[in-house]
Amino acid sequence: MNEFDQFVKRELKVKFYVRYADDFVILSQNKEYLQNILEQMKKFLKNNFKLNLHPDKVFIKTITLGVDFLGWVHFSKHRVLRTATKKRMLKRINKNSKPETIASYKGMLKHGNTYKLSKVIDKLITT
Repeated sequence: MNEFDQFVKRELKVKFYVRYADDFVILSQNKEYLQNILEQMKKFLKNNFKLNLHPDKVFIKTITLGVDFLGWVHFSKHRVLRTATKKRMLKRINKNSKPETIASYKGMLKHGNTYKLSKVIDKLITT
């Protein structure tokens, strides 16, 4: 995927690009620009890696709606846990309340605005 990263940065000259494994985000104020580079990226991935972008997982939207990336929804001044991630986490805590599991989730929650969720977890493990 380094080839793809270089293509996006050097050929397409994208300024705001973040990729982790097979997830990536590109930020721009110009919707037409995003639509144009999306087509170029699709061609590059198809021709060089025989990969296709999943049509249900490609979004061009305003940042005010948040950027869903790596289990979090990122806003300009804060970040919240994705609803599905939150549900899965609470389900797993109910099944397995080992101290290591709880500590792992609590550590993850420190990376976002999750005060209320931390309190819910505290109640789950004390009852």
